Amino acid sequence: MYPQMALTVTSIRNAKPEAKPRKLADEKGLFLLLHPNGSKYWRLKYRFGGTEKILALGVYPDISLTDARQRREDARKLLANGVDPGEIKKATKAARDGSAADSFEVIAREWFETHKHAWAESHSSKIINRLENDVFPWIGKKAISEIKAPDLLAVIRRTESRGALDTAHRVKQNCGQVFRYAIATGRAERDPSQDLRGAIPPTTKNNFASITEPAQVAELLRAIDGFKGTFVVRCALLLAPMLFVRPGELRKAEWEGFDLDAAVWRYFVTKTKTEHMVPLSSQAVSILRELHELSGHGRYVFPGRDPKKSMSEAAINAALRRMGYDTKTEITGHGFRAMARTILHERLGNDPHVIEHQLAHKVPDNLGNAYNRTKFLDQRTAMMQQWADYLDKLKAGADVIPINGKAA
Repeated sequence: MYPQMALTVTSIRNAKPEAKPRKLADEKGLFLLLHPNGSKYWRLKYRFGGTEKILALGVYPDISLTDARQRREDARKLLANGVDPGEIKKATKAARDGSAADSFEVIAREWFETHKHAWAESHSSKIINRLENDVFPWIGKKAISEIKAPDLLAVIRRTESRGALDTAHRVKQNCGQVFRYAIATGRAERDPSQDLRGAIPPTTKNNFASITEPAQVAELLRAIDGFKGTFVVRCALLLAPMLFVRPGELRKAEWEGFDLDAAVWRYFVTKTKTEHMVPLSSQAVSILRELHELSGHGRYVFPGRDPKKSMSEAAINAALRRMGYDTKTEITGHGFRAMARTILHERLGNDPHVIEHQLAHKVPDNLGNAYNRTKFLDQRTAMMQQWADYLDKLKAGADVIPINGKAA
């Protein structure tokens, strides 16, 4: 059997319709679908996320063979970057609503579809909701090249006027990203958000509420120990101060990342795009082994009401409130990180670089801002066991004397 030859202008022109639709294959998934009525449609077969899909590329002869091949290559570039070209097409079509293809909304949705796969779902949903609620109603239909700094400032002022100053800054940031994407794709010449520096009042950064005094930490640990909620949430509460990872990383933890025999947890940090390792203390392993009896048959360590999904984003903070803690002024799920960072350094005398690596922060070094998941691993392993032991002694009411000589 001879291999299929690529299409030519002559072979397309001479192709005759038959009783049933038939495909005339080109190369790299491109084919021409020939209908019984003689109409010819360009299609691209591709795979994304393990699923075979078909992308419509236009009608012949309006779209020539050369044009169809160029559209195929454009789609393959998107696939190479982890983007589904079919989703880009649907998003652009949904956004048009009679608008020009170079409108702010069309380009913003295209930018969003191109980048959302690299973001956590919670982050991407906030971005698209922000654009849909605070931007598109005002400048979505305008050609992006016609939007000037005063137009953008008026949009941001509307958000600011309702007291959402932080959101206003994020609107400016996201709009700037869309403008820069438009510049890169040849549909705009400059980013007007750059002209708005200083036009919006700065935000006051509020740190996550946390408890760092040992006596108060001891009270919190005893409250957690007596928590009467579900077993899954109780285990998450017990592990939150012990592991001090980001709340989203804890609640979305998957069993496949844990090696309880080796006492280590490996996972990918979405925020910093790095692989991370968490040495597990003997106390943490004991809690996880008990929890494994309940949820080990599934994907998530902390399943939600729907076992196919992880525990709710609000579960930890809701549990803290049930125990009587104000999550705005006293302690929040994220506050366990500040608790560990402060006490490990100031009271237990651990090296800040070791602590920062365990927090999965990018730490400046001679090679720039880098993160090595195995750096300081021996020190981190010892530190995590020391930390778990310290928390146990605090909870028991012991007079803990840290290595720097200051009584806890």
